[in-house]
Amino acid sequence: MKQSRYFAVVYMFVLTAVLSSMLIGLERLTRRQVKTNEQIAFERAVLAVFPQIEIKSAAEIHPVFTRDFVLSDSGAYEYRPSGQLAGYVLPFEGPGFWAPIKGVVGIGMDQKTMTGIRFYEQAETPGLGARIVEPFFYEQFAEKSLTEGSRPVRIRPPSEAGGNDISAITGATQTCVRLEKLLNEAVVQWRVKLQEQGK
Repeated sequence: MKQSRYFAVVYMFVLTAVLSSMLIGLERLTRRQVKTNEQIAFERAVLAVFPQIEIKSAAEIHPVFTRDFVLSDSGAYEYRPSGQLAGYVLPFEGPGFWAPIKGVVGIGMDQKTMTGIRFYEQAETPGLGARIVEPFFYEQFAEKSLTEGSRPVRIRPPSEAGGNDISAITGATQTCVRLEKLLNEAVVQWRVKLQEQGK
C-alpha cells in the first residue's frame, strides 16, 4: 500500500517536470517568432492610420515602416514620406475591460485632426467590446478633431454623440470608457511633451 502511494507521488512529480520542461522549451523556441509577429502587427496598424499608404503585400509592411516612420522624443512616430513631415502616429496601451488594449491613432500635421485609429492587440468580449476592431467603429475617428483640455477624444452613447464625438458601441460601455481614457491620457501626455520641446 505504502509503495503504491510513493509510486503515485513520484510518477506525478516526474510527469510534471517533463511537461513543464517541454512547455519551457516550446516557449523558448517560439519566443523570437512571437516577438516578430507582434512587431508586424504594430507596424501594420501604424500604416493603416494613413489611408494614402497602399500596401500590396505583407512583405512591404516592414520596409515601408522603417523608411517612412521615425520615433520622436515626444513618444509619437513621425510620418515622413520622402523625408517631409506629413503627420504623427501616437501609440497607446492600457487596461481594457478584460485585457490590455494596444493601438495607434494617426494625427495630421496640424496636430489636431485624427487620420484614423487601429488596434493591434485586444481581448475584449466577442460581439461587444471586441467590435472596436470593426470598420463601423474605427472609421469614425478619421477626420475628427482633437479638442483642447483633458478630454480631447469623446466616446459617447450613440443617442448623445454630437458632430465631433465618437459613437460608443452599444453593450460595450466599459470597453469604450476605458478606451476613451487610454486615448485621452496618450494625447494629453504627447501634447505636454510637444510643448516642452517648443513644437
